[in-house]
Amino acid sequence: MIMINGKKLEDIPFASDYMQDGLESNILRVMLNSDTVYTYNSLPELAFELDFRREIIAAADLLDQSNFNFKVFRESTCNPQFWDRMPDGGFRLKKDVKPSAAIRDIYTNSALYGTECATAMVIIYYKAMLSLIPDEYFDRIFPDIYLMNWHQIANEFEEVGFMRPSKDFLPGDRGYFDNPDVNPVTPEWQGENVINMANGIYYGHGIGKFPADVFIKSLNQNRIEGADESAHLLDSVGRPNFKKLYNIYSKIQSRAVTSEAVS
Repeated sequence: MIMINGKKLEDIPFASDYMQDGLESNILRVMLNSDTVYTYNSLPELAFELDFRREIIAAADLLDQSNFNFKVFRESTCNPQFWDRMPDGGFRLKKDVKPSAAIRDIYTNSALYGTECATAMVIIYYKAMLSLIPDEYFDRIFPDIYLMNWHQIANEFEEVGFMRPSKDFLPGDRGYFDNPDVNPVTPEWQGENVINMANGIYYGHGIGKFPADVFIKSLNQNRIEGADESAHLLDSVGRPNFKKLYNIYSKIQSRAVTSEAVS
């Protein structure tokens, strides 16, 4: 169920505009048919979440099409023109480099980069936000990016590091394929962070864009001898705080309108 300022989405004029064919309608149908109540203060707030989920999927798709390499932290690589590789294998934004340019460089010079799946998820969220706001605001909001894992991510995205039980796995959500009997010789195969790309397809860095059975098969090939528990998709999801991000986005929109009026 979707509630907008105390009213069901279906009872609001112009709500049908959000139910056109495509990714957004796919997301809305899942939400509308769910026992979970999704609440929003306004239609623009709902529209922002749909837009952000679309951009998450687009950013994941672009990363899948790139030459971005899979490497464990001790072997990670980055473009030294934009990033300093840190002792823990993470990438810290270089001083005097625009954050927006550095995130784009990961996509344009992807062959220079290599890291593991959690960092790939973090990159996707930054790229999604960059697709929705002007560079100048992105650079102000994220002046000191550290790419590694959930412990280093900016406060604006901190919620994506927490997996929470959910009946719904929506397009744009982060999921996790767990491999409980992983071979200790290959700990990098203990699981795979993925983005739900819709229609039963997932993107996970190092494996690619495939249905769930491909991820399970790949992980099961890296279990300890005698393992009896298959890899599986957890019934938990990771999501940004869309309301927090919408508040940032709406302030930027207001400033842009004010600037245009003054000029």
